[in-house]
Amino acid sequence: MTPCKPHRQSSAWVVAILVTLMTGCTSFAPQPLSIPEDLGNVLSHTQDQVTVSAGLLTDGQARRHFGVDLGKREIQAAWIRVRNESGRSLWFIRNTVDPDFYSADEVTLMVQGDVPAAEAVRLRQTLRDESIRVALPPATVSEGFLFLPKLEGGRFMDITLQGDAWNEGLPAGTGPVHPRELHFGLAIPLPDGEFDYERLASDRVYGGRPLPDLDATQFRAALESLPCCTTDLTGTNAGDPLNLVLVGEAAEVMHVLSRSGWSFTHRLGLTSIGREIVAAVTGAPYLVAPVSQLYTFGRGHDLALQRARRTISQRNHLRLWLAPFRFEGRSVWVGQVSRDIGVKLTTKSPTLTTHVIDPEVDATREYLLHSLLAQRGVARFGFVGGSGAAPRDAPRLNLTDDPYFSDGMRLVMLLSAEPVPADAIRNLMWERSGAPIAEGQSAAAAEHVRAVWP
Repeated sequence: MTPCKPHRQSSAWVVAILVTLMTGCTSFAPQPLSIPEDLGNVLSHTQDQVTVSAGLLTDGQARRHFGVDLGKREIQAAWIRVRNESGRSLWFIRNTVDPDFYSADEVTLMVQGDVPAAEAVRLRQTLRDESIRVALPPATVSEGFLFLPKLEGGRFMDITLQGDAWNEGLPAGTGPVHPRELHFGLAIPLPDGEFDYERLASDRVYGGRPLPDLDATQFRAALESLPCCTTDLTGTNAGDPLNLVLVGEAAEVMHVLSRSGWSFTHRLGLTSIGREIVAAVTGAPYLVAPVSQLYTFGRGHDLALQRARRTISQRNHLRLWLAPFRFEGRSVWVGQVSRDIGVKLTTKSPTLTTHVIDPEVDATREYLLHSLLAQRGVARFGFVGGSGAAPRDAPRLNLTDDPYFSDGMRLVMLLSAEPVPADAIRNLMWERSGAPIAEGQSAAAAEHVRAVWP
């Protein structure tokens, strides 16, 4: 039998493959986008003769524009433009967008294995040249990219510009006074087809019919008459308490919550359930993990957000349903907020697993209030009854038999897309809530609270 002779063409292919594996790179062929036209998610805001515009590139757009796969390295490219029509120089404080932003050279080192060595130098210079500048001279338009740790679903961009007052050093009363610091808050969505907010059409939830606009007395009565809790699909079994009410249009709700560190969530589906299971097994974070379906007004939640923590088993999350009425001409959202503190097996979930909620649900309700107050996203707030009191020694159970206790109050917040000064925030003065944390303590805890003077 004649031995096989090596095929020269096959050998050539083997060599080519080996070279590719050794260099670890692919062809480098950037095709710059037309920005901002190609982005589709650019938002702008103007104040004090300065306009800031910003948008986020998808992984595909970044790959096309820069010729490298930033998404694979968990890098997100944010495009920013500052039109400075003022008469003063400004400084762009990048740390307020994200303190862990990447420099152009850092990005180059992270992706250089993906491009031919000869092209790495050109890539580095491109990234340097297209980075947004820190110094923004007067009467100029400056634009470029800031490279950030990747967030799915979008991000709130707190863009801060600092500069000297125009009349600094001049006699008192000379010329207008301009703030040293300008803040531009832009909540920029980055859909991928899997987020529940992508399917939200608040104007069609009730068939497009006009909803009644309630006065203050009617509004309070309507909130107090709502069901105590979420339910299952049949509407016969009670779940987590309906302990939250937000007033604001959908865009305002997403803006204020994302500004306060809350992120969007994926819908339940094969892809998201698979990721959730992997994250639960490995302990890896899944910052936009879906929340299970609960029901109010005969339907599943219209919108859900969360504040993820170290692992998928630890997060604060909320579900919202658009109410069939309005207040002061704005949409009303009835919701449920709780904290996940663990994961357990259960036959009551289609995935056979579910989160365990912290029984101190009022403490999580306060956590939400405090997170929004800290970012000045609330104009007015208060409490109304209606979710049903459940004392520590006689807790209620949710649909997966997790116990919880509560004072039975609902937190009501009227949101503001523009930051509200702390001294301008008002309490509705309806009901007084309980004392979170103290609700779960026994009489023995009293020894830790002592009078200043014996």
